[in-house]
Amino acid sequence: MNTPIIALDFNRYEEVENFLKQFDEKLYVKVGMELYMLEGHNVLKEIRAMGHDLFLDLKLHDIPNTVSRTMAGLGRLDVQMVNVHARGGSEMMRRANESFKEYNPDGICIAVTELTSTNEHMVEHELQSKLSLRDSVLNLAQLTYDAGLDGVVSSPLESQMLHEKIGPDFLTITPGIRLKESQTDDQVRIVTPDEARRLGSNYIVVGRPITQSDNPVESYHKIKAMWEGK
Repeated sequence: MNTPIIALDFNRYEEVENFLKQFDEKLYVKVGMELYMLEGHNVLKEIRAMGHDLFLDLKLHDIPNTVSRTMAGLGRLDVQMVNVHARGGSEMMRRANESFKEYNPDGICIAVTELTSTNEHMVEHELQSKLSLRDSVLNLAQLTYDAGLDGVVSSPLESQMLHEKIGPDFLTITPGIRLKESQTDDQVRIVTPDEARRLGSNYIVVGRPITQSDNPVESYHKIKAMWEGK
């Protein structure tokens, strides 16, 4: 069972440092756009120096050449997981994966399908998609698989479908994890850690239920135990 990934929902390194100092164990943490844009790649070096694994969540989406060159740069950084947006298309994803793996062959490159803040109404009326939300996730995941990437970011609610339709080794990295007593915030497709495990998620990403907890270490271990089925 993979360790839960903690989303570091902070915008200053000092906050990150104070948060991580509470733990005396190796963690898997996620650095997103907010923290990376405000603090730069030095924050990645500092986190790795503490011994933690890193998921750099930038959701790159641009023309294939731009994303490919950026991924070559990210491949030189000491990160374990990166992502692009599947809506960038097959060529962008293929080149992104190749560029990243050239410098980091053991790293994991995944693609975002539909954000967990996306609902059926948005897909139909705003994006004007001919596909349902579920079919859109499957379509984007299939494109990701065909482009050679390791897996996708999706809702836990889609993990079982993706493993059945695409394959058991295709990774599902799933945010939208909440405890029953937690607020949903801007997430709409959410489940608890034990539900995500039963649905077949390979990794869960948890932010506010840990980072905004009165006792982050205790909350982390509670979620980890639920995720591991203990």
